[in-house]
Amino acid sequence: MVDRKRELKEKYKQMKQEMGIYIVRCNSNGKCYIGSTPNLKGKINSTRFSLELGSHPNKELQKEVQSIGKDAFTIEVLDILEYDKDETKTDYTEDLEILKEIWKDKISGSKYL
Repeated sequence: MVDRKRELKEKYKQMKQEMGIYIVRCNSNGKCYIGSTPNLKGKINSTRFSLELGSHPNKELQKEVQSIGKDAFTIEVLDILEYDKDETKTDYTEDLEILKEIWKDKISGSKYL
């Protein structure tokens, strides 16, 4: 039983999370917030949670959510960054930032928070 738990923990640690670009969009006024993360599922969950608690680090986005209401906002994945075939690469920070800038250019005309 203990070995099985240890094996499952190790397997979980080795799993690669989906990384990429996400957007928080206000459906009523078109304003949006674009973010990048090495863990999309976790970041989307924490973004929802922090916006509901009133503690999101982007104060302008938080203010919009509090004044309009959380139901006016959607969070979606814009792009998934594939892992490099070179297994030794572990830091994708720069790749994510470049991809985020590409998406900001693609969604030009939007008002960013």
